[in-house]
Amino acid sequence: MSETEQDQGAEASFFSHLIELRQRLLKGVVAVGLVLLALMPFANRLYNWLAKPLLHALPEGSKLVAIEVASPFFTPLKLAFCTALVIAMPVLLYQIWAFVAPGLYRHEKRLAMPLLLSSVALFYVGCAFAYFLVLPAVFSFMAKVTPEGVAMMTDIGKYLDFVLVIFLAFGFCFEVPVAVVILVALGWVTPAQLTESRGYVIVGAFVVAAILTPPDVVSQLMLAVPMCILYEVGIIAARMLAKSDSPADGPVT
Repeated sequence: MSETEQDQGAEASFFSHLIELRQRLLKGVVAVGLVLLALMPFANRLYNWLAKPLLHALPEGSKLVAIEVASPFFTPLKLAFCTALVIAMPVLLYQIWAFVAPGLYRHEKRLAMPLLLSSVALFYVGCAFAYFLVLPAVFSFMAKVTPEGVAMMTDIGKYLDFVLVIFLAFGFCFEVPVAVVILVALGWVTPAQLTESRGYVIVGAFVVAAILTPPDVVSQLMLAVPMCILYEVGIIAARMLAKSDSPADGPVT
């Protein structure tokens, strides 16, 4: 085969990958769009459900306020879109997996699928943990420290932004076991090194919690302690991976 033919073959392969990537992205966008269309009629109900942790901590009869004119429309719509992204996440990850899987080795495929499933599950668990445990504790603390004579009237847009940050913080911090396993799988660290670094990780977890959570001790502990526990879970999983590790297979065609 001449050099020109090789270049043409490489260019054709490159464009075929671009076309496949576009198709995968379109499928992901369609999935998110369909879920969003299904959620739009329930956008206000979703927001009412999201606001429950704050409303339960406030005096009876308290309400949230909409400072901007278009907030009553755009804020529930924004929540519906974020919810659609979370619900459609398995579809999005599957499209990514289907695109990169042909270039992976057999042992990488065996490891990648459990990691993908675990990362999605842990993200959902982190968000649920934040909603059912953390937010009630945070808003209860905020309500108690509100000065006498001051009405705590939160804007619906600001409230949504605050809650989304909390969800993302807990969702991603709950990915610690997955991150630990990936580091070991890549050969960057060993389970023994992870065990030796436990003290630094605990300090780092409390620092991260202090940065990401509101300025109250309860929420900081509720983020730092699970991170430390999940780090230990990651070490256990990494040790299991190291024991079952075998020589690399050839690429799958």
